[in-house]
Amino acid sequence: MTDLILGIDIGTTAVKLAAYDLAGVEVFRRATPYPTRHAAAIAEQDPSDWLSLVDEGLADLAAAALADRVRAVGVTSQVNTHVFVDGKRHPLHRAITWKDGRCAAQAARIDAEIDHQTRLEWFGAPMPIDASHMVARMAWMAETHPDIWARTAAVLLPKDLAIAHLTGAVLSDPVSHIGAIAPRGGFAPVFDRVAGARTRLPGLQDPTSIAGMTTLPGASGPIPVATGLMDAWAGMLGVGTRRDGQAMYLSGTSEIAGVLSPNIHAAPGILVFPPYAGITMHVAPTQAGGAALDWIAGVLGLSPAQAIATAKPAAALFLPHLPGERAPLWDAHARGTFLGLTPDMGPAELAHCVLEGVAMAVRLAFEGLDQSAGLRANILNCGGGGFASDRWNQIRANMLDRTLQCVAARDPGALGAAAVAAVAAGLHPNLDAALSQTVRFDRRFVPDRAARDRSDALFALYQPAYEAARATNHALAAL
Repeated sequence: MTDLILGIDIGTTAVKLAAYDLAGVEVFRRATPYPTRHAAAIAEQDPSDWLSLVDEGLADLAAAALADRVRAVGVTSQVNTHVFVDGKRHPLHRAITWKDGRCAAQAARIDAEIDHQTRLEWFGAPMPIDASHMVARMAWMAETHPDIWARTAAVLLPKDLAIAHLTGAVLSDPVSHIGAIAPRGGFAPVFDRVAGARTRLPGLQDPTSIAGMTTLPGASGPIPVATGLMDAWAGMLGVGTRRDGQAMYLSGTSEIAGVLSPNIHAAPGILVFPPYAGITMHVAPTQAGGAALDWIAGVLGLSPAQAIATAKPAAALFLPHLPGERAPLWDAHARGTFLGLTPDMGPAELAHCVLEGVAMAVRLAFEGLDQSAGLRANILNCGGGGFASDRWNQIRANMLDRTLQCVAARDPGALGAAAVAAVAAGLHPNLDAALSQTVRFDRRFVPDRAARDRSDALFALYQPAYEAARATNHALAAL
């Protein structure tokens, strides 16, 4: 009986559990969606949904007679999603997700107090404080719900809550708190801007350390659980991105573009993680990828696959900023916008505009990453549910003018979490060994040079269109 590693990914829309052998072959998978509550700027989730689905997945693993073969557990999750918990690890408020913009005023106030040089000293790069930053969430809670703030013992990420649920340990890792960790380690001085914030920060451990032990249903003994790291890093590892000069592109609810480079050239709107394990990741997460496709498909009464299949190019443009935009614009009040529509356009043209609009948002992100990292990566390691469609993948390759190579694994985040757990448990000596054994690519998309003129012409209009619509969209967002 071969040993297995279990990866758990608490994503934006679903909890995924996948068990792999040491060669990365998937032998078990369970993916279950759960709801998000939306209202105005609010996007929140019930943390009990995450934990219930983790428990149900573990029960299914036991029912498949696989639990006793598991030798390590890794957990990753969406971030900046925050849960305020009391001293017994009980959530005191619904989780405030990364898409939630309610803390924009607190973020703007704190951001305005920090000059460029201070950002470099605190974060190592000119990081913005936006509505998804932990310090903005803390300030909002302290101001609007002082009773909850008074009872808060810690503010945790979803993966941290799940690890606490499995092991009883309340901790986190330094990699997952982007824009919050100082270059030399530890939480940055920005948390001194909110009274009591620093005492509510979790302790930090290396991602490949063991957070604690858990007993899985159907298993004969305790199993180590890795401290783990966030979805962007787990996904980066899950698509085999490990060396300087390599780049990754993850697609799910949102799009996440990243490049590895030890060089940091300040670029507006681009985030840079503190170095970890010899890796310096420059990253640009957008706000909507698969979410934009789901939206237009719903409007048209189609499935996402049908919307892609029927899409037809048109001389029109779509800004995919339906819930605002993150990198590199960082504009919580941006809105989705169609431009150039004519009477002869219909569902097929609208669908194609959305597919191209998402690709243009990622192209803008990669242009910022090229500047930040001081290099241009021409091959992107890709993974996530958004890469299921070969047609959309080709549209992306054409717009980005870069080659896309897609991993065989359906859930790169879960695979990356499992790889980290394998190292923590001593099943692989290091991350290089783990990734060389587990990551395989099965599809490749090369830019179509015949499409270059059209792609370049559309993209030349993308940022000017955003700037032109900005004042109107901000006014509409205030209504």
